[in-house]
Amino acid sequence: MGKRKILFTSESVSEGHPDKVCDFIADSILDRALELDPNAHVACEVFATEEFILIGGEITNWKDIDFEGIARNCLRKIGYLKPEDGIGCDSCEIMVKVHGQSSDIAQGVNRGALIDTGAGDQGFMFGYASKESAGYMPLPISLAHKLVRYATQLRKEGKFPHARPDMKSQVTIDYTDPDNLKIDNMLMSVQTDESVELAELKEFVHEKIMQPVARSFGLNDDFPFLVNPTGRFVIGGPKGDTGVTGRKLVVDTYGGSSRHGGGAFSGKDPTKVDRSASYYARYIAKNLVAAGAADRLELQLAYAIGVARPLSIGLSTFHTRHYDDSVILDAIEKFFDARPGAIIEQFSLNKPSFKYADTTNYGVFGRPDIDLPWEHLDKVDALKEYFSSFKKC
Repeated sequence: MGKRKILFTSESVSEGHPDKVCDFIADSILDRALELDPNAHVACEVFATEEFILIGGEITNWKDIDFEGIARNCLRKIGYLKPEDGIGCDSCEIMVKVHGQSSDIAQGVNRGALIDTGAGDQGFMFGYASKESAGYMPLPISLAHKLVRYATQLRKEGKFPHARPDMKSQVTIDYTDPDNLKIDNMLMSVQTDESVELAELKEFVHEKIMQPVARSFGLNDDFPFLVNPTGRFVIGGPKGDTGVTGRKLVVDTYGGSSRHGGGAFSGKDPTKVDRSASYYARYIAKNLVAAGAADRLELQLAYAIGVARPLSIGLSTFHTRHYDDSVILDAIEKFFDARPGAIIEQFSLNKPSFKYADTTNYGVFGRPDIDLPWEHLDKVDALKEYFSSFKKC
């Protein structure tokens, strides 16, 4: 009997996916709220279906926001111009059901100085980093993101014939030989117009998208592949499936390679630790791996609503650590401040210059196309110096 392969698969979706349409609208509303008031508290949810958008939630300065204008502009940016595309940016109905934030929550979060800000909710978040790619991200999700990101770029440049906004990708990596990772298979489903020829679409996606993306990672390009396996994908976007904010949590993070606390990002201001602490946990994990603490590391942060300091910090290194866990945990305590106010201040998360809508699509971590503060490796030198005084495992 032959040796069984060790495989792992991740998926991504494009900005035209119904759930991502909702995330983009929610994050664009958040950006506007923080532009008007850097201390605004925002918890915005969006629902989308055929020719209909519902915007709800709790926002402190909601009366000053043009919700309908923002939503229509988001649909236009994505490429949903008419109903047959999936939803019409000018023709769809938009309903707004928004009110102010609960005073019960506000009294726990607002503590005066930013540094004393209490967590906007209880919960636990995970951060993850691995040496398997240049960006310290798992390969399956990194490849899956690039497939839909590049396909969307070609669509918007008019270089992807017949393509519409809704797309999905899936990549399986063969981990059997840790020193020689390979692509085992790729899958893409692309919304198209009626006139597409399936054979022509398959050839284009394989030769102009899949193979170039594989080669950009220095990986094999001789993998089996599937394109639109049902044979037809014309009805897409909110017309083809309902969308809701926060349903693509694993796509947004590590593609299943790491655990997830269950909290969504989009539509939430940075006092919500679902968002800000997930960013910070990634920052800690990435800097630790880059500094040589471990080859693969997962970090958990847990919070209580209204309390600034984390209730717990958990660590997993998957038998790849180079120092004792106690040494790594002491380093976290010494070099990182995981209070929500400290995170907001360090990453400028309430400044108008930071746009949450830029992070909505194609993953929040390991992004090579945009400069994200939690991806900076600015603690590595200090960590290396600290670890140098300890014996390696």
